[in-house]
Amino acid sequence: MIAPTSRLCLLALAPVVLSLGLYLAPTGWPGVLAFDLAIVAVALGDATTLPRRATFRARREMGAIATRGVRHPIEIVIENSSRRAHDLEIRDDVGGLLAEEEPPAPLRLLGRSRGRVRHVVMPRERGGFVLERVFVRCPSRLGLWRVQHALPARDELAVYPALKQISRYALYARLNRMSLLGVRRTRRVGTDNEFERLRDYAADDQFKAIDWRATSRRLKLTVRDHQTNQSQRVVFAIDCGRMMVNASAGTSMLDAALDAALTLSYVALSHRDEAGVLCFGERILRWVPPRGGRRQLDRMIAACHDVEAELVESRFDEALLYLQRQCRKRTLLVVITNLIDDRNAASLRRYLAPTVGRHLPLVTLLRDPAVSDPLESFEAAGVGQTAGDPRLYRAAAAADVMLWRRQVLADLEHAGVLTLDVKPAAVTAAVVNEYLAIKARHLL
Repeated sequence: MIAPTSRLCLLALAPVVLSLGLYLAPTGWPGVLAFDLAIVAVALGDATTLPRRATFRARREMGAIATRGVRHPIEIVIENSSRRAHDLEIRDDVGGLLAEEEPPAPLRLLGRSRGRVRHVVMPRERGGFVLERVFVRCPSRLGLWRVQHALPARDELAVYPALKQISRYALYARLNRMSLLGVRRTRRVGTDNEFERLRDYAADDQFKAIDWRATSRRLKLTVRDHQTNQSQRVVFAIDCGRMMVNASAGTSMLDAALDAALTLSYVALSHRDEAGVLCFGERILRWVPPRGGRRQLDRMIAACHDVEAELVESRFDEALLYLQRQCRKRTLLVVITNLIDDRNAASLRRYLAPTVGRHLPLVTLLRDPAVSDPLESFEAAGVGQTAGDPRLYRAAAAADVMLWRRQVLADLEHAGVLTLDVKPAAVTAAVVNEYLAIKARHLL
């Protein structure tokens, strides 16, 4: 794409001014015509100095994996195969879900040389992105024209979910401050005799857990931790259908479900349990069999980073029957979904109830704040609402939905299924608390 610059536009104004002077000196038209022809010749001659696309080559140097909401640097390397120096403006093929926070700086590229520029993008959503081109804009020798070339440079960038909760969990676990994340300390039923570690005494520790020999050596109160039963399984079944499309506070329900699943997987793997994940909509989208070890969390993140919620009907029957075929050993099945009609609720109960006994199912319903907030704000306001107040009708509609959800949860609990009903922002702490309670009560 070739376009004139502001310098050429200003130069073109000179013949206009001289043409106006012909009203005073009509006989000067040959000089004005000659000047016009000279400008045209200079402009056309300068256009021939524009570099061709084959003059430049581009490539990127960047990490292939980025994290949603974390700045990701990218370096662009430009090679100049001509003998002439060029002043370049460079733009990368980003935009939309990859916000460019720091655009590349202008680059002075000498002949037969290469240069590099750096820019920073902010991934707004997780998933897989393809960067196909690098755009280069270069002026002509006299600066009357500029040309823009699209240089081929294909790279793939995988944007993983934001794992801040996992790093925070690891930090607070080391500091024994899990209550700051909303994780309650659960009293264990019975004892586990296998020693795990020595750590500093905390205010809510029992005195019988104090190791007095270690305390006397360290001159600091020290307690003994014992690990719970090992090699148990946790498998997540994450709904990716139409009920998980809604967003709250800039985070979709599916992102909240994935964050909770990955954080709890980290917790389970830290307890030497096995973790796996199944993503499903109208078909099975992803399946990572449950395994233990440090690399299992990386496998789960890589498999789920580009899963998106679709406007399709979720097939609970296909997903749960698939899990029954794949999971022979007793497993904690954590189903994360959002029920909004009787059809899906009946399907979930029909195919989840037969797993009770063989497995331990836990249904986590994500509560849409847009539905529950009118009821909560109405209850907080108290009495004094008039019949004509629209908030009254919104609260009544929300109450009807919440009563229906409560009945669905009661039916599931009557069938022996564990249940949770939480907002997306609180789902991570809720499922971690429930997992720790299950481990403490030896339900698995």
